[in-house]
Amino acid sequence: MSAQCLGLSPSFGFGDRTGLATPGHIAAINASSSGILPIFAQQSIREMARTGRTAKQVMEDAFRAVRNAHYEGPVGADADHLKTEADVDVTAEAGFVFFTIDPSAEVDQKADNYSFDELKYRFHDVREFSPWVETYRGRTISLSTGSTIEMTEPVLYRAAVKYGRAIQLAIRLGQYIQQVQDRAGRPCEIELSVDETEQPTTTAEHFIIAQQLLNAGIRLVSLAPRFIGEFEKGVDFKGDISTFERSLADHAAIAKVVGPYKLSLHSGSDKLTVYRQLAAYTDGMFHVKTAGTSYLEALRVVATVAPGEFRGMIDFARERYLTDKATYHVSATLEAVPPPQEVSSDDQLRQLYLQDWSSVLPGQGFTAPGRQILHCTFGSTLQHPHWGAVLMQILREHPAVYADILKTHFMMHLAALKAGL
Repeated sequence: MSAQCLGLSPSFGFGDRTGLATPGHIAAINASSSGILPIFAQQSIREMARTGRTAKQVMEDAFRAVRNAHYEGPVGADADHLKTEADVDVTAEAGFVFFTIDPSAEVDQKADNYSFDELKYRFHDVREFSPWVETYRGRTISLSTGSTIEMTEPVLYRAAVKYGRAIQLAIRLGQYIQQVQDRAGRPCEIELSVDETEQPTTTAEHFIIAQQLLNAGIRLVSLAPRFIGEFEKGVDFKGDISTFERSLADHAAIAKVVGPYKLSLHSGSDKLTVYRQLAAYTDGMFHVKTAGTSYLEALRVVATVAPGEFRGMIDFARERYLTDKATYHVSATLEAVPPPQEVSSDDQLRQLYLQDWSSVLPGQGFTAPGRQILHCTFGSTLQHPHWGAVLMQILREHPAVYADILKTHFMMHLAALKAGL
């Protein structure tokens, strides 16, 4: 069985950093009857570097589990956060068919703070990358939500300065992906990630970015904007739901009129508070990407069967957190969560660092800050000669426990999404 393109069907990405999570992911999909299609093989280049796994290993581990489970439904495979042609080559060769382009290295993260005079000055440096400015100048675009997009000079210059080079990089990588896959006779679909920015993606930026890629012939199946609110790793959405909903409605309207393509929610683990809205406003044209949450559920296995080892892993994670969190959007502090030595109860310690569904209201996700301390340090833990070996040994010795924990965990996710379909 090989990976397939999933098109505009609702889909869910199950990132697996251990290579042992797919049986639980399959169990959740089978039990949920949600109609949401799975991507079982999903890994970013950064994750592979931090876990010491190769693209080939990611594919082999996922599809071995698919075969063993006799799973017969369509299955995608996502090569996540690709930044170079070399990233494309290694993942395409391994059999991935869903390619997520990450042009964040070419995004000017300071553009939202520039004055109009500074924007005009900086626009001269990106004019050659932004020939589309004249196409949009003075236009007013009306959305089905009643909102309008005013393509004024400040709006266009800011979009050009912020994203001009990034759009060109995305087009170049998208065309390269399509050439590689077409030459090999393999299918492909492309997602664009513009969520790795400090400020939310404006409707004008979304409209321009998507239209430019589609005009260039890129087979865009989904786009991940930076949504309003906080989408931190390992915990539920933080922010005003009504404000998020209004913004989501506008982004969904753009995706339908410019595409159609799916809206993709990155850092989607545990964001149950916004799942129903995502599914509803997009009319089911969505993709949710998760990864770290399956690793945290692996640690739940350790907490369940070997609580002493779990305490040691927490100590190690606390030692690494300040270093490892540098590349992640998190707000947890070490001071906010007591170290294991100050917590005598194993159950209480698990609640502080993982939380349980019994403590969460229906339709909501986890919020414990300790989750972020464990989440950000996955690479250090997995590659540590002792703690990595301990974790993998426990997971291999207790496959049914891990699968059952994952089944419960992701059934909650899929049910929240299904509620909006």
